[in-house]
Amino acid sequence: MTTTVEFHFDFGSPNAYLSHKLVPAIEARSGARFVYVPVLLGGVFKATNNASPMVQFKEVRHKSDYYRREMTRFIARHGLTAFRMNPHFPVNTVQIMRGAVAAEIDGTLAPYVEAVFGAMWENGLKMDDAAVIKAALDAAGLDGARTLARIQDQDVKDRLIANTGASVERGTFGSPMFYLGEEPFFGKDKLADLEYEIGVAKAKA
Repeated sequence: MTTTVEFHFDFGSPNAYLSHKLVPAIEARSGARFVYVPVLLGGVFKATNNASPMVQFKEVRHKSDYYRREMTRFIARHGLTAFRMNPHFPVNTVQIMRGAVAAEIDGTLAPYVEAVFGAMWENGLKMDDAAVIKAALDAAGLDGARTLARIQDQDVKDRLIANTGASVERGTFGSPMFYLGEEPFFGKDKLADLEYEIGVAKAKA
């Protein structure tokens, strides 16, 4: 039986992108399957009284510098040389997260995720601009105009709200958040622990 891991994500998180790039190798080694669950990070923060590290630790001496060093080490270790910090960061992700929900409903989530993560964290595009979103999706072979229309559908809006609320109730306080059954794992630095626990779960099965 295939082990399933839920990946609760928002495109606005660079650490979600970096985690996403490691998922195929983890799946290949472990035999697990990662299921992507779109959530709105702004909604998560509001519901949990959380904030991004750049806000939360702005006045904490050395901490922001440490986070930058840690990210640099992670990128170098895993050869993620395509990563570029988005010059428009932070980006309002409500449109592209609704787009992810629409893509999930329409069965095109995987290529949509690749296109938007690439646009955000490799090409440095301003992915809260509708024209930029359309162009990026069209360039990836997706239907940008259809996506922009779909994100106005009430069922899409409602599902993103429901996803976010359910994720928070489950224990989510940021992105990326992973769930192996009821066990939560937060952040890219917990991927090794997650992979270990996948092995433990398979051995018990």
